[in-house]
Amino acid sequence: HWAYIEAVPQLSRVIPFRPSPAPVFRSQSPTQPKWTLLQEARRRYASDNQGGFQAPNTNPSTPKSAKAPSRALSSSDSNGKPPVEWDDNPDLSISAFSQLPSKDFGVNQHMLINAEFKEALRQILWQFRAPIRYAFAYGSGVFPQTASSSSVSASKLHPGPSPAISTVQGGKGKMIDFIFGVSYSQHWHSLNLHQHRDHYSAAGSLGSYAVSQIQDKWGAGVYFNPFVTVNGTLVKYGVVNLDTLCKDLSEWDTLYLAGRLHKPVKILRDDPRVRLANQVNLLSAVRTALLLLPSAFTEQDLYSTIAGISYLGDLRMSLPTENKNKVANIVTHQLANFRRLYAPLIENLPNVSFKDPQTSESNWIDDNTTNALLEQDMDPVKRGNMVRRLPKAFRSKLYFAYQSKLQIPQLEFNKMLEAAEDEDPTRIKRRQGGTFERRIAGDEPDSLSKEVRAVIKKTISWPSASQSLKGPVTGGVRKTWRYVSEKIAKYQEGKKKDKSDMENGRK
Repeated sequence: HWAYIEAVPQLSRVIPFRPSPAPVFRSQSPTQPKWTLLQEARRRYASDNQGGFQAPNTNPSTPKSAKAPSRALSSSDSNGKPPVEWDDNPDLSISAFSQLPSKDFGVNQHMLINAEFKEALRQILWQFRAPIRYAFAYGSGVFPQTASSSSVSASKLHPGPSPAISTVQGGKGKMIDFIFGVSYSQHWHSLNLHQHRDHYSAAGSLGSYAVSQIQDKWGAGVYFNPFVTVNGTLVKYGVVNLDTLCKDLSEWDTLYLAGRLHKPVKILRDDPRVRLANQVNLLSAVRTALLLLPSAFTEQDLYSTIAGISYLGDLRMSLPTENKNKVANIVTHQLANFRRLYAPLIENLPNVSFKDPQTSESNWIDDNTTNALLEQDMDPVKRGNMVRRLPKAFRSKLYFAYQSKLQIPQLEFNKMLEAAEDEDPTRIKRRQGGTFERRIAGDEPDSLSKEVRAVIKKTISWPSASQSLKGPVTGGVRKTWRYVSEKIAKYQEGKKKDKSDMENGRK
């Protein structure tokens, strides 16, 4: 449908079919078998994203006792087993969901939210005639990060919001953030400028070509239109080319959007290529976090490390423009969603596992009081394999860092790089760590953590800074100042909370 609209731009004015709301997800009762979570996930996904409806599996396999909850949302085949080494050579040129490694591949990426709220978010997308191939909503306007009451009322922020939005936001107005993935940036902006010229700053008067160049050639490849009202709701939406998005997800060349997708988001329109690339991204986040963590750690440690990756080199975190407790707030208030996102991946990794009897409980996924224990194998061979399977652009930076640290001659280093090439068009090439990767993985934990963090900062710092500098151009000076002022307010709110906590601790 959307491909045809993009091929024939004049048809983009046709009002598309609006699917009916998806069935409400039934919460799991304490006595409900664990495997029914997979049934519900399949049914919810089929209705939520592909317009169909799949009957639940009536003959589920017996789950494992220690890790059964994560299997409930795993990317498994019909036999309950994940595809073997699917991430060795993922084909990012796919165009259909049937080409994914397995039937339920990537189901873990779809978060469960109120059905009416989800429909309200989808109705916002329908207000755009320009074709949106992939879209997700994210941030505190969708997933609460604090119990703070500092936000303005919904009636003041949103001119005419859906009742579902007001209910989910608790009557407190918060702007809702979106990312739109599009196939052709200039064509998309041409259509959107014609329909929503008021969404753009003065840069819009330069035309769709200039806007697309600002998007693709400056910063991290995203063009934001902040503080615009769509369907009675105040939103900010960023536009990114699907090729740019998939490259960042699979290679971590900027970690700008890949980092956003490390946290739970609500996918409103899905794309098979993005889903595959994002599963690579999530698995890479787990592996990177494991390199930063000791042999034993908790869920909170793992999810906080993953959520903190994208903030390590973020310019906003070094200025008084962001709440310093942001990572802790995100993880604390979204623990169940982090489990849905990462527990299936953890289950299928050979060198890390849950070591907590509480994970065998039927209601473990939604139990926010549980902070499960995990252990990882510190064997240099297995950790060397993790290094070898890090995203290409990110891994190259880590290699160069250790070439300098270990003083490896350039000729020898070039041979190592040649052996570590990912491109293999004729066959699947198993990515196993060699001597160099094992030397990296065998480094002292503190030293390895320092090098990995330095590479993360190097990856993020310039794209993040240049994207921020692009703000006054794409959003306009007035809207940029409003955005910065709100960030400063959040920073000050965080400082007040820290001060209050310290005083209460003394008492």
